[in-house]
Amino acid sequence: MITIKINDTDVSVPEGTTIMQAAEKLNIHIPRLCYHPALCVEGSCRVCIVEVKDMHFFMAACSVLAWDGMAVQTSSPAIRQARRDIVELLLDNHPTDCNTCVRNGNCELQRLAAHTGVHTRRFSGRRKKPAQDNSSAAVVRNPEKCILCGRCVRVCRDVQGVENLSQHGRGFNTVVGPANLADMDESVCIQCGQCINVCPTAAFKEKRHTNAVWNALADPDKHVVVQTAPSIRAALGEGFEMPAGTPVTGKMITALRRLGFDVVFDTNFAADVTIMEEGTELAHRLRDGGPLPMLTSCSPGWVSFLEKFYPELIPNVSSCKSPMSMLSTLTKTYYAEKRGLDPSSIFNVAVMPCVAKKYEAARSEHRLSDKTPATDAVLTTRELIWMIKSYGIEFETLPGGMFDRLLGMSSGAGDIFGTTGGVMEAALRLAGESVTGDPVDKLAYTDVRGVVGLKKAEIDIGDQTLRVAVANGLINAKRVLDEVSEDREKYHIVEIMACPGGCIGGGGQPYPHDDMAIMDDLLLKERAKALYSIDEQKQIRRPQENPEVTRLYNEFLQKPNSDKAHELLHTTYHMRHPRGIR
Repeated sequence: MITIKINDTDVSVPEGTTIMQAAEKLNIHIPRLCYHPALCVEGSCRVCIVEVKDMHFFMAACSVLAWDGMAVQTSSPAIRQARRDIVELLLDNHPTDCNTCVRNGNCELQRLAAHTGVHTRRFSGRRKKPAQDNSSAAVVRNPEKCILCGRCVRVCRDVQGVENLSQHGRGFNTVVGPANLADMDESVCIQCGQCINVCPTAAFKEKRHTNAVWNALADPDKHVVVQTAPSIRAALGEGFEMPAGTPVTGKMITALRRLGFDVVFDTNFAADVTIMEEGTELAHRLRDGGPLPMLTSCSPGWVSFLEKFYPELIPNVSSCKSPMSMLSTLTKTYYAEKRGLDPSSIFNVAVMPCVAKKYEAARSEHRLSDKTPATDAVLTTRELIWMIKSYGIEFETLPGGMFDRLLGMSSGAGDIFGTTGGVMEAALRLAGESVTGDPVDKLAYTDVRGVVGLKKAEIDIGDQTLRVAVANGLINAKRVLDEVSEDREKYHIVEIMACPGGCIGGGGQPYPHDDMAIMDDLLLKERAKALYSIDEQKQIRRPQENPEVTRLYNEFLQKPNSDKAHELLHTTYHMRHPRGIR
């Protein structure tokens, strides 16, 4: 332990603690911009500068380690003026459209300006005005709003392992973008949206589908169906000042009805169907010697990553579509048939935590036999929060509602799809019965739970031992995939989620009120806890016990992995970039 003095108050901290961390022990908040708790320290913005006794220059609190006897001033007149100068220079090269910006009211640069007392623009002159990149199906890059904090570069490199973004040019002409400043659609971007989550301004944002949804809701000839992913109900309340991890399923359903949706279905129903299909597929592979390990296929960002970086492992991927695409397909086939509706009159909206779902919906593999999209529009959690507020709905006071039947009942296994390890655990609830032929009492597989980046376990199923791995954040997926590619480890099934924590940490989830909480383990754990609590409260916790799933197979699909199930619920993937970019 060492003792330092901050603003004339002593504090003892472990050796190796930064000035910023030591200050937080005293509840002193040092402003910061390039710093992010989930990323490596860069120390480039200099907003967190402090005065250190006997040092003749200001020091960055985020990167300088404290030493015994250090004396620090975090808010001296000189420091306050220097910080203000830095923020003024950032603002003077920034667009003036705050009132119409999607981050208005939740922008870190805006908050920092208020914190440092910047109320006027002091300098005028030429500003950078690079063009906006709208080429991607999911992620919009607006370099005019970029403040060169480097967060997007670090999350893409260190958390996702994609390394799509870097700084180009020098000085005033520096800009962040893909290699050779290619369009996002032509780059190795996997559309995960983690750059959106960590960007302090709006240099990255999702491609909005709200206007298309408003237009469909206003069209009397459209039968507008909405489905909601499991993690939405664990995070939506945050947009209405509710504590993180508050389950809001009933309020969410009521809000969707008041927005005007004709039918509200549950993506969790299709998660149950996914497990029926995927679990049966795994049983076939175990029995017949199919490509192992079987890799899960629910995360579109991970699928894009696979196609671009590990195409040799495409045969290992489950052929199942994601729950979103399954439910959209069933809505325009099974549901339309049951209700006597013309499929062309159905407009499918999916509320997802993931901007990559917009990319998935646009993929040609997820079109119906008549080449029309199964999913017509995808809203992120953030977009739905805005729509509810825009419509004047007082979310916090809403009564609870119920999903519509036919495609709305789900087991608890469907709920836990939204957190890392949930797909694996749901599959294991079915796999035991599929492999042994007898019901298995075990419901909780705690070995695969938790938001840590990589988990490995051995699970006993009857007289077999399944070796499993669960990875979230693609830098962790790389470790597992390299083991598989190089034949260093033998697994039976591997679950991969592109985003940290799984869908609960998706690129379309609410911006936390505190910038320190973004991608924070505590936030992810609270959201995960909400999903596990929903699962535990359900009477039906295995997909094979869901009566609506049984009815679907009896009346329409015949059985899991049938020819009709493969036609509607399964897909194929292919290499999208030349080998060698890894």
